[in-house]
Amino acid sequence: MRLSAFITALLLLPGLLDAQVTAPKKSAPLPIIDVHVHAMKVSPGIPPLCPGFLRNMPGSDPNSPPPSFLSTGCAIPLPAAHSDKEMQDSIMATMKRLNMTMVVYGDATIIRNWKKVGGDRIIPGIGVSSPKDMSVVAFTDSLSSGFYKVMGEVAPQYQGLSPSDLSLDGYFAAAEKLNIPVGIHMGTGGNGMANLTSPKYRASMGDPLLLEDLLARHPKLKVWVMHAGYPLVDNMIALMGANAYVYVDMAGLIWSYSQVEVNAYLKRLVQAGFGKRIMYGTDMLIWPKLVETSLSIIENADYLSEEQKRDILFNNAVRFFRLDPEKFK
Repeated sequence: MRLSAFITALLLLPGLLDAQVTAPKKSAPLPIIDVHVHAMKVSPGIPPLCPGFLRNMPGSDPNSPPPSFLSTGCAIPLPAAHSDKEMQDSIMATMKRLNMTMVVYGDATIIRNWKKVGGDRIIPGIGVSSPKDMSVVAFTDSLSSGFYKVMGEVAPQYQGLSPSDLSLDGYFAAAEKLNIPVGIHMGTGGNGMANLTSPKYRASMGDPLLLEDLLARHPKLKVWVMHAGYPLVDNMIALMGANAYVYVDMAGLIWSYSQVEVNAYLKRLVQAGFGKRIMYGTDMLIWPKLVETSLSIIENADYLSEEQKRDILFNNAVRFFRLDPEKFK
C-alpha cells in the first residue's frame, strides 16, 4: 500500500508543482483613449523619427536647400511603418496591449479597414477644412450615416482661414444639430510651414481666441482644441475660462518638442485649473512607437497626481465624447 501510494504521489507531483508555480493572470491595464490619430496611407521610404526633433530648430537660408526636421541623430530613432498592413497591424497590437481606444480620422478606406479589425476600439471621425473638401449636404449625410462619431480633424489654419470663418459655419451647424463633438487644429503645425510645405498656413489663424465667434454662434457645440493651441497658452486659458465646454488635447507637441517645453505647457494648463479638460492624444502619423513616446510624458510627469493622469488618459475623454465608462471594464 505504501509503495502504491508513493507511485501515485509521483504521478500527481508534476500537476501539483504546475499548480504552485503558475502565476496568476495579470489584469488588463487601465484603459486609455487617444483622441488624435491619423489613418493615412503609408508611403515607402519615410525615414525614422527622433522624439523631440523640434527641440533645436535649424538655421537656414532661402537660397539653400530646405532644412530637414525629421532628425535621426538620437540614440533610438522611431522607425516608420513600411506598408498600410504593417501600420494597421502595429496599431491593432498596440491598442490590445495597452487597452487603448483611438479616435481616428483621415483616409476613409484606411479608417474602415481599421474599424473592421479594431471594432469598438476605433471611433471614426470625418473632417472638413475648406468648403472645397465637400458640400455641407454631403458632409451632413456622412455624419447622419452613424459611422462617423466625430468631426475632425478640422484644420482651416492650413488654408489661411479662421475657424470662425462663415464659409465653414454650415458644417459646424450640422455637427451641433447632430450632437457631434468637433476637433479643431489650433496652434503650431511644426516649423517653417508657411514657406516650406503649406503656403496658405498662417500662425495667426491658430490663435484659440479666434474660436469665440464660432462658439457664440453655436453654444451647444462641443469643441476640443487640438495641440492645445500651442504655444499660445495664455489665450488658450482665457478661452477655456470663458467657455465651459472647450477641451484640449496635447497631441503633436507632446513628441515633437523638448520634454521641458511640453511639460511647462501642460503644467501651466493644470495650474490654471483645467486638469479636467485636458485629453491625451498622439497625433499619430506613420511612426507607431509615437504612442509609447507620448504616453511616457504623461506617465512620468511628477507634477501630476495619479488622479490627474487618469483624467488626461481616460476620464476626460469619456466625459467629452459622452462614452459609457462601463463598456471599458
